[in-house]
Amino acid sequence: MRILLSDATIINEDRRFRGAVAVENDRIAEIYEGNSEPRGNYDEIVDAAGCFVLPGIIDTHVHFREPGLTAKADISSESRAAAYGGVTTFFDMPNTVPQTTTIEALTDKFDRAAGSSHVNYSFFFGATNDNAPLFAELDVHRVPGIKLFMGSSTGNMLVDRHEQLEKIFQSAPLPLVAHCEDTDTINRNMAQAKEQYGEDPDIRWHEHIRSADACYDSTSKAVALAQRYGTRLHVAHLTTERELALFGHHPNITAEAVIAHLCFCDEDYADKGSLIKCNPAIKSRSDRTALRAALCDGRIATVGTDHAPHLLSEKQGGCARAASGMPMIQFSLVTMLSLVDEGVLTMERLVQLMCHQPARLFDVSERGFIRKGYKADLVVVRPEVWTVTEKCIQSKCGWSPMTGREYHWKVVHTFCNGNHLYDNGQFDDKSRGEVVKFRM
Repeated sequence: MRILLSDATIINEDRRFRGAVAVENDRIAEIYEGNSEPRGNYDEIVDAAGCFVLPGIIDTHVHFREPGLTAKADISSESRAAAYGGVTTFFDMPNTVPQTTTIEALTDKFDRAAGSSHVNYSFFFGATNDNAPLFAELDVHRVPGIKLFMGSSTGNMLVDRHEQLEKIFQSAPLPLVAHCEDTDTINRNMAQAKEQYGEDPDIRWHEHIRSADACYDSTSKAVALAQRYGTRLHVAHLTTERELALFGHHPNITAEAVIAHLCFCDEDYADKGSLIKCNPAIKSRSDRTALRAALCDGRIATVGTDHAPHLLSEKQGGCARAASGMPMIQFSLVTMLSLVDEGVLTMERLVQLMCHQPARLFDVSERGFIRKGYKADLVVVRPEVWTVTEKCIQSKCGWSPMTGREYHWKVVHTFCNGNHLYDNGQFDDKSRGEVVKFRM
């Protein structure tokens, strides 16, 4: 199968140029610049005039809920939502049922994805207080990293014994991705809030319960441990200006921002309520401003989604009762393009944060760049005004905090391993992604 994406503006490796991309089977066969004439015959020609061609987005932080929580989401439904949003690769987190903390559970996830994922996939292994000896059995060519919860969140995989934390930081053979919140601080804050405001405090107190201090105390501890043991550490979903000061000093210690914390601030609780409840909590406008600034100065290395669907009924209530997490993967790229329009970052920097840097930090093989011979994971976007409605939502849970939001960019084509997976509203439901390879 030979496909040509013609007359496009291509964004890749800090360059922007007019040209065309030729795809043959699952690979990028040629990249043409300027007025270079594409050679050969093609089975399909995609006219990309007025459009931008980017590498497929790599989302290194999702919760697709399979196995065990499939009323909310599953690999098939959420990988479909990913494709609609231009995401061609995901790394899924371990807090499923059962938790991905044994080799058997990890193998089961890979087997499930092979039969149902529409885009490329891999799975983090989850650390616990007693499973560090299993790290040596992990296939470093199939697993991106080890997820460590240094604060309790959905799934309650908290590692809270200091001696075990030291073992994990000392022995991890893969990048360690850490959720950093101090649980003792959160528990004290929740007890005080309940005493003052009742058993289910209003959602506006969420950022005070899962506070900036709780985040900083845990993140600084993780950074100190990584420095002591030379661990490759990537801190997930940073939320505060104070935490940002810990990053940008050491190449092996990096941080992620996620869409919710770049898009929303505490003022949005008045309108969105518990729909935007997540862990760590969305913080102040000044924290959001600082996170946005850090996208361009190296303190933030990657942007993911922390895509975490729940049933709408589970999102009802306040700080104690409403579930934490929201579906974001379908609208991550267009949300970041909105920040480009606002002057927060350039499109070239967006591609660094969502494509190149995830590939580099996790040593992804042959993906994340538009290069000859690489896998043909590509997304085509164009300027177009449209509004999110419930009808367009692909996630199984059927809702989004982005409902009613107007966007000025649209994903029109997604190619995954050379397959034209998403074609401006049409979806190839039979197409399957591939397991991601690392460190080749």
